[in-house]
Amino acid sequence: MQTDWIAVDWGTSNLRVWAMAGNRIVAQATSEDGMGRLDRDGFEPALLRLIEPWLGQRQTEIIACGMVGSRQGWYEAPYRATPCTPLDFASLVTVPTRDARIAVRIVPGLKQVKSPDVMRGEETQIAGVLALKPGFDGVICLPGTHSKWVHISAGEVVSFQTFMTGELFALLSTQSVLRHGMAGGGWDDAAFDAALSDALSRPERIGAKLFSLRAEGLIANLTPAAARARLSGLLIGVELAASRPFWLGQQVVIVGSEALAKSYTRALAAQGAAPQMLDATEATLAGLTAARHKVTA
Repeated sequence: MQTDWIAVDWGTSNLRVWAMAGNRIVAQATSEDGMGRLDRDGFEPALLRLIEPWLGQRQTEIIACGMVGSRQGWYEAPYRATPCTPLDFASLVTVPTRDARIAVRIVPGLKQVKSPDVMRGEETQIAGVLALKPGFDGVICLPGTHSKWVHISAGEVVSFQTFMTGELFALLSTQSVLRHGMAGGGWDDAAFDAALSDALSRPERIGAKLFSLRAEGLIANLTPAAARARLSGLLIGVELAASRPFWLGQQVVIVGSEALAKSYTRALAAQGAAPQMLDATEATLAGLTAARHKVTA
């Protein structure tokens, strides 16, 4: 198997790696050795456990993004300040390694000093969007644990804002009083749509609307599927209400997992927007590939 280089997306919970032949994936692997499970000395062994079969006699270049470059990660890659391009190839940080067969570089995250905000990993997906959609001007939405809304102009990240929507959903659905009515799976589109509309029209009522999920479960037989969908609709609705200056009247690309991207697309479509969807992995690999091409140019 020919491996020219290795792409790495290293998050808090998971490690994903791809053996690349140019722009083509020839193998891939994943593990649960995310940043949150490792100490500083554990990163290189965790990486080698996945990529050992792909290494040969010559040194293999590795381009990594995500929490691997955080202060608690393998090696800190300091944030770059916006406005700026999503990737500055001269700012990729070289990681000292014990194994001479690997040469590791980490993509730095971005910071916003005014209206303080930070991102790690999303900058690579943004670069991937720009690689796949040359000349794009508009807004990129990156839903997830911490959703990002990013204004792009002339190839630069002009501004961005983060919402803890995914983390709030996880906490409320598994650790709050609402968990009692949300066991099991299922989904209810009509419940999602109604909750979304409620949150967008009266975002200040979010606290009361959240508790109503518990009350309706007790006295009106609200199903778990409807409760989960309504919780998602309420939280995404509040996010859209606050991020309206980003998406209203703008060209929007949503980068995320299929299920979550579809929820955001449905929510924005209800407000008259027409967002495009792009797979998160595709965007990540396009961004890492762009970084690698510039590094080796």
